[in-house]
Order: sequence, then structure tokens, then C-alpha cells
Amino acid sequence: MTWDIRMRTNMFRRLPVEQATGRLYGGRHRLRVVYRTRDLVVLGLGVMIGSGIFKIAGEQAAGTAGPAVLVSFLIAGFVCLLAALAYAELSSIIPVAGSAYSFSYVAFGEVWAWVVGWALLMELLLAASVLARVWSLYATQALHDFGVAVPSWLGDLIGQEKGPDLFAFGILLLLVLMLATGSRLGLRTLWFMVMAKVVVIGLVIVVALTYFEPGNLTPLVPPAQPAPEDGRTVLDALLGALGGGTPHVFGVWGVLAAAPAIAFAYIGFDLIATASEETDDAPRKVPRGIITALVSAVVLYAAVAVAFVAMVGMDGLARLDRGGLLLAAAFDAAGSGAMARIVDVGAVLALTTVTLVLLISLTRVIFSMSRDGLLPRPLAGMSRYRVPSRATLLAGGAAIVMSQTVDVLTLEQLVVLGTLFAFLFVAAAVPTLRRARPDLHRPFRVPAAHLTAAVTMAAIGWLMLNLNVRTWVYFAVWMLVGLLLYLVYGRRKSELKLLLDAPPADRPVLDAPPPGPPGRPAGLPPGVEPLDGPPPVGPPVGQPLSAPPPRPPVPAPESPYPTGRYSMRRPDAPRPRDPRRTSPDPPADGEREEPPHPGGRHRR
Repeated sequence: MTWDIRMRTNMFRRLPVEQATGRLYGGRHRLRVVYRTRDLVVLGLGVMIGSGIFKIAGEQAAGTAGPAVLVSFLIAGFVCLLAALAYAELSSIIPVAGSAYSFSYVAFGEVWAWVVGWALLMELLLAASVLARVWSLYATQALHDFGVAVPSWLGDLIGQEKGPDLFAFGILLLLVLMLATGSRLGLRTLWFMVMAKVVVIGLVIVVALTYFEPGNLTPLVPPAQPAPEDGRTVLDALLGALGGGTPHVFGVWGVLAAAPAIAFAYIGFDLIATASEETDDAPRKVPRGIITALVSAVVLYAAVAVAFVAMVGMDGLARLDRGGLLLAAAFDAAGSGAMARIVDVGAVLALTTVTLVLLISLTRVIFSMSRDGLLPRPLAGMSRYRVPSRATLLAGGAAIVMSQTVDVLTLEQLVVLGTLFAFLFVAAAVPTLRRARPDLHRPFRVPAAHLTAAVTMAAIGWLMLNLNVRTWVYFAVWMLVGLLLYLVYGRRKSELKLLLDAPPADRPVLDAPPPGPPGRPAGLPPGVEPLDGPPPVGPPVGQPLSAPPPRPPVPAPESPYPTGRYSMRRPDAPRPRDPRRTSPDPPADGEREEPPHPGGRHRR
């Protein structure tokens, strides 16, 4: 009883895996299955390959790392791959829409889950707002490059870095309405745009290699130079306080310092996990989708970086206008104006897909937190389109308001910090669950989990220290506001708290058998063959938190049909007719008739 009371009032109460995977939510809060493995890969490429692939290599090569920016891309890709392994294992155990939020709820407890979820909300909301603004800038530039005349009255309302912007408003509104009326339309649109931008990237690489000059890649690591004061990071401040040194760009330190900015380009593979509830056979397909999408993105980014830097060299990068797409400016300088126009189109398509996936992921995180009661429960309701339209409209409305009222382009690094913060918890959750729940079936396992988790957390911590001091201050303020909101609302309205507050006889069984491999229910005693149909609702193997007094057994009438704890068929119920049987005759003696498929969220 003492433990029971402590769990009801404790902010660190953990969500059981069996509840997190959807046993207790019911059909009203289930998402429609729409994704396959290749859809997940497209989802990942849709968010990871944005306009950054057309500019980030040039920016980091010109200002931080030089031609060795390729090494920076590989370092950032390796760190993200370590985090992707952790996401893959946890997604195979807990295939739910909340991603890092739900993983933290199961591994560490409610208050930590709220902290991670609140960081994800900041990351996704701010990222969607930032990219809508950037979309407006590049769309306006594309119109100018294609010679499309823009009326003077419209010119002041599009392509603006802050203040009202019609293009930013329009793209967000269009995508929100698309998502609120059914995810299949959004998926088809995503496939078309991702394939189109991959074709553009392929053309960019091929054409840039025709201008390849090996001399532009030397010296690979330029001599170190003092860094500008406005780019001072937390790590610079710490090293300066300890040793009195000054931060540098270029050199070996510049190669390392470019990795955090490049990691921002790879961010998005984690968002694949938010589609777990909408994926068929998610425990196996989601890990494959995460790793395949990330490796593909690293290869494409590295290829563009080599082709870009070898085409123009350091001297050429210094002469380019950094206000727009550096790659388009490089093709213009090389005399290939047609490719510059193609880059403009590719950038607009790339930003559209990134914004679309960000809104999908933001909606799913809100949906998951609302389903758990930490945000208002009505947001988890499903519309007639079988999508969480209320959460979609709320997420889209918030992104529209933020993009029109806040100077979001100055807060870009907050997106990186929020993501890396979630990465830390996901990496730590792997060894935590290995110790706490070794019985869980893991279709994907991180190799050398404890060592890999330690290296991942150290690498992510180093990336976080390379962000600006001002970014950390903004992040601390956001997290403080979120913690106060949890204490006022979420702690009292938590669905887990309400379940624990219920009378003992009405509580669900939280100690049920863990999810097991397909083909045989977990916890089935040896020698007992499973029957077709869904598992029983009542307590199968585990015991309730406070078990009620045992009831006297009720003798069941004799029946020729199988009954027992693993059968859902009542002894007195008529045998269901197999829809595949065309003969009106009853089955012969000893012939087993298959009941209809139980359906549901895990239907194969």
C-alpha cells in the first residue's frame, strides 16, 4: 500500500511498456496504418534533405573548416548514427507515436518524459516556423531568377525575414489543411517531392563534377585563425575560463567545430519514430527505415560537399554572396545559369518536404502527450479521416502565429539544442531498459549497448557545448516554463495517475507479459497451444497492483469448443462462420474453423 500511494503522487512514476504500446487506449485513440519501410525512408529523406544540402557545405567550408568540411560531415554523421541505433532499438520495443517522449516515460518516469516532450515541442514548432520563413525567401528568389514580375504591393509581403509574410503563411496553411484531412494525400505528395529533389541533387553532383579541380581541395586543413566574437560557444567560454585561450576557426579545431552545425542538417531521422503507430510491423520496419534514411542522407550530403568545394575552391567561396543559396551562386559564377535555376527549384521542393514532415511529427507528439493526459485529452481525439485533426490544427495554428510574429530566423540553434537534448535521453534509455526490462523482445539490438550508449552521450554532449551561450539561455527559460506547466496541469491530469487512483478492482493489469515475437503470445505456458483471436482482456499472467479477493470459480457448461484463459470465445456462444467458407454445411468432425481476423492496430 505504501508503494501504491507513493506511485500515485510521485512525478517519477513510469509508464509500463504494455500500456505504452497501446493496450489500454482503445480504438478512439488509434492511428491508421499507412506506412511501409520505403515510406519511412522517404519520410526521413523528406526531412533530412532540405535547403541545407545546397548551402551548408559552402558555409562551413568558407567560414569554419575549409575543404576538410567533408571530415566534418562524416563526424556529424557518425554521431547521428550512434543516436539512430538507440532510436532503432527503442522503436522496436515501444513502437508508439511519442518517440523520445514515450521512450523517456517508460525508462525514466513521467516528469522526465514531460521535459523531453516539451523540448520536442519547442524543436518541432520552431523548426516548422523557421523553415516556412526560409521557404518564403527561396521562393521569392526563385521567382526573381526565373524573371517572374512581382507587383510592388506584393513585394513587401513576401520574402521577408521578419514580420507578416504571405508566402510563409500560405505554405503552412496549405500543409496543415492537407494533413488534417488525411495522411494518405500527404504521403503521396511527399513521395513526389522527395523523388523530385533527389533527381535535382543527382544533377547537381554530376554537373558540379564536370568543373572538378583537385587543386581546390588543397590545403585540406587551412591554418587556424581566431574566431569572431559573435560566434562564441559554451565550449569556447569554458576553455577560455580554464586556460585563457581564444576560439579558432579552420585547423583541426575548426573541423570539429563545424560538426554541430552540420548535425543540424541530419536531424530528422528521429522523426521517423513518431510514425511507428502508423507503420505495419513497426518493430522491424521502423529501425530499418531510420538507419537506411540516415545513411542515405550522409552519402548525399558528403557527395554534394566534395563536388561543391572542388568546383569553386576557397577563393571562389570567399567571393560568393552568402545571402542566398551558395550552390546556385557557384553555378552562376561557373557559367551554368540553367543549373542555378534547377537548384532554386530543388531548394523550394526540399523545404516543402521538410516542413511537411515536421508538422506530421509535431502533431504526433502532441497527440501522444494528450493521450497520456499531460496535455488536454481532447487533442488526442480522432477525426473521421482517422487522423488527430485537432492536434494538427493546433500545431499548425501555433506554427503560423509564431512564423508571423517572432523573429524565428535568429533562433535556429534552439532547434539543434532541443533535438540533441532528446538524443541524450534516448541514448541513456537503452542501457536503462536493458537492466530494468531484460525480458522485452527486441527485434533490433544496439551492439555493445552500454559502451555505445556512453560514447553516444559523450559525443552528443560535446555537440551541445558547441552551441551559443545565448541559445542555452533561451532553452533554460523555455524548459522552466514547461516545468511550471507540468506542475500546474500535467501532474494532476496524468492518465497514469488516474489509473493508479482507480479502485483496485477497476485497475488494469500493468504487470502483463511483455510483447514477444510473433507467432506465440508472450507468457503462454509450455505445452499450451495458442488459439486464434485476440488475447483475453482480463488478468492473464500478472497480478494487479492491489489484487481483489479471489472470486469463487463459476462452473462452465460443457462445450465441444475450446475454452480457457487464452480463448476469447464464450462456451455458450455460437461458433463464428468463416467468411471464406462457401458451403452452407457445417465443418466435419475434427475440422477447425478459423474465426475472422481480429483486426486492430497490429493487423498484419
